[in-house]
Amino acid sequence: MGPSRARFLSLVPIALALAGLTVFVVHGQSSVDQRLIVLGNGLPAVDAGVTFEETHSPSAAEAIRRIAIRTAVQQQRMNDAPLGYVPGRVIVKFRDGAGAADRLDAVRSASSTAAIAERPSYANFDIVRIDPQADAEAVASALRARREVEYAQPAYRIHAMFVPNDPMYKSTANFTPGQWNFPLLDLEPAWDIQPAAGSAITVAVLDSGLAYLDRTLQVNLPAFRDEFGVRYPALGRQTIPYSAARQVVAVDHPERIVAPHDFIWDNDTMPPLDFDGHGTHVSGTIGQLTNDNIGTAGVAFNVKLMPVKVIDSIWDDLFGAPNMGDDATVARGIRYAADNGAKVINMSIGRTGPPDTAPAIEDAIRYAVGKGVFIAIAAGNDFEDGNPKEIVAEIASRVQGAVSVAAIDRHAVGQTGALRCQGTPSSPDCHAYYSSSGTWVEIAAPGGSERGFDRDGFVWQQTFDFRQTDTFLLPPNQFRAPRFDIIQYVGYIGTSMATPHVTGIAAMLMQQGITDPAAVEAAIEKFAIDMGKPGRDDLFGFGMIDARNALRGLGLAR
Repeated sequence: MGPSRARFLSLVPIALALAGLTVFVVHGQSSVDQRLIVLGNGLPAVDAGVTFEETHSPSAAEAIRRIAIRTAVQQQRMNDAPLGYVPGRVIVKFRDGAGAADRLDAVRSASSTAAIAERPSYANFDIVRIDPQADAEAVASALRARREVEYAQPAYRIHAMFVPNDPMYKSTANFTPGQWNFPLLDLEPAWDIQPAAGSAITVAVLDSGLAYLDRTLQVNLPAFRDEFGVRYPALGRQTIPYSAARQVVAVDHPERIVAPHDFIWDNDTMPPLDFDGHGTHVSGTIGQLTNDNIGTAGVAFNVKLMPVKVIDSIWDDLFGAPNMGDDATVARGIRYAADNGAKVINMSIGRTGPPDTAPAIEDAIRYAVGKGVFIAIAAGNDFEDGNPKEIVAEIASRVQGAVSVAAIDRHAVGQTGALRCQGTPSSPDCHAYYSSSGTWVEIAAPGGSERGFDRDGFVWQQTFDFRQTDTFLLPPNQFRAPRFDIIQYVGYIGTSMATPHVTGIAAMLMQQGITDPAAVEAAIEKFAIDMGKPGRDDLFGFGMIDARNALRGLGLAR
């Protein structure tokens, strides 16, 4: 599972855009200024075909190391503070009518060092700055007791909801894994019913960004320590190639990308470039170019895509991004998408934590749904890790027009290709082993699994060649700058992968004129295929989404 750092008022990045050149200087929590320069030119990607791992296990050493290094790098960004939330800040929404003096009195009563920062864009809340060593949960609790405050919470960290199919990788020109996940959902007859495949709909993907531009990056790479305290050397000034994933973004159709925005770098001129690969993979399942005799397909392959970057990667951290993926960043991203024309939002992200601790995100979700936006949220990947409540997904279960999405695996595909699900109702074999269960689960979709199917059980889409990007997995003496211009088809598993199936089908329903998010949810749930225990259950919700059933259930033929 993937993954954050406070942006103090004095650390605001300075942006300079000149003739295709964007320069970002970030002053702050490291002793050396980090600079990222994005040049307005670059070469097309090299398509290296298909990659697949040799270990075929989410518990592979490489997977564990990636998570551990990310944790170590982020701890260093936050001066080794605990990683449950971003230190030094509290998210606060004051009640209407609370004047400036009352607000200041409220925050000073909670913490003598507190100060109200300038309100960030696309936020209906304020960020209160506190001492980074202070207990943000205690400060939030004290603020909630004040009559001037509607809600207060720490800036809890948000991460991507996937179980990584990590390297070691091996390439082969003649291995083409099948997309078992699409026939399972009856997508081919659904495309016959609605060949437009969402062409009038804009889908916002709140994630790690998208590989949608050819650019050249110039960065200053600092030293860092891994999870064992081993120092990786500073590489200094580096020039890094970056290319678009050509099967997600057509070169001759740039209009497909609508209102992209980056809340990690938090600057209007910074494109939301994906340095992780997760957002690009998720976007591919939603809208990969289809019926062109190349690569894989996408669910709603004609939709417009709005990449909204709300999750930071290891490289964002090392490049010096001012923000991390947290509740404030995600809430702003939701509001941005709703205000800029999105009709569907995909959130393959989430977190666990104390119950009812995400009022900023809940407020934003209700705002977006109220503006006619349907939202799909990953239900979580912690079934075998204590199965804690997934805080963001749980919100969806209380909002008509937002759904939380569990994962099924390839066991659901019978020998004839028809749906099957064996085992006992309480322990069916088609429930993906990692997929969280609970009262918040509303619908299920293919998320994949390596158990029983090896690489053939993954969900495949185009993203980066991680042998070229994840150079932090190498020993320190082999550490080198990444490159983001080698594109391959990579298999992932997780509720992150299940969620975009639902997003794509929701876009197709919207294309048919079902514009009320609550009506979209009702159609998806009513015409789902029941799995597990009869009726709604905690593993699959109302069952597996079925594209043809949903469209035909609305009175559409074929």
